[in-house]
Amino acid sequence: MGSLAGKTLFITGASRGIGRAIALRAARDGANVAIAAKSSVPNPKLPGTIHSVAAEIEAAGGRALPIKCDIREEEQVHAAVAATVEAFGGIDILVNNASAIWLRGTLDTPMKRFDLMQQVNARGSFLCAQACLPHLLKAPNPHILTLAPPPNLDPKWWGPHTGYTLAKMGMSFVTLGLAAEFGPQGVAVNALWPRTVIATDALNMIPGVEVARCRKPEIMADAAHAILVRQAAGFSGHFLIDEDVLRQAGVADFSGYAVDPSQALLPDLFLD
Repeated sequence: MGSLAGKTLFITGASRGIGRAIALRAARDGANVAIAAKSSVPNPKLPGTIHSVAAEIEAAGGRALPIKCDIREEEQVHAAVAATVEAFGGIDILVNNASAIWLRGTLDTPMKRFDLMQQVNARGSFLCAQACLPHLLKAPNPHILTLAPPPNLDPKWWGPHTGYTLAKMGMSFVTLGLAAEFGPQGVAVNALWPRTVIATDALNMIPGVEVARCRKPEIMADAAHAILVRQAAGFSGHFLIDEDVLRQAGVADFSGYAVDPSQALLPDLFLD
């Protein structure tokens, strides 16, 4: 398997959860990681800050740049990208991990929450790509990887939470568009989604989900790594599932990724 040694990753929302796991997996290769997230001071309700993850990255063998950044703010995103390029000399990989979730029906969705999801998910992914692409186009093996599901218009995914589905599918459609535009220029633009629910702090937004029936974020980190070490040219526009990626990489036993291997796993949203 290839390595991300010396590569520079710009990862949004990397102060915890899947973003943190992807950052630490890259760090073990000796990668440079810009941690672009809002959490700069400890929160008793949410573990992890850009600084705590930076320390973990350095301990794992990587180089870290913690950047307080709200990806809804254009100036902050461009400043974060500029700081990353100044620190590491360029950007090889953008991971659009940051996402907002609210799994409620229309009458129970405040417009403030609706706007947050649209601004972070689709708009934020587009903005971060727009800011990083001038540098990605100069990189020898550039990737954009967005944590988004395969596009799905089945009403069963829209009726229960139209606002969230619109925001999440927005990330998927941004991926489609960027792949069509920049894939021919050698940038690998793809999406990754988990087969099962992942045990992250976002579970607090999903009523009734048992953590014991989830997988750990490390399965997404290992799948992302397998994608990001691939040759970028000619590899674009794919909506990849973590388990499928790892099976293709030779992984046969997934029990180590389960929070509790004795429990039946919960399938994730948007997968038929």
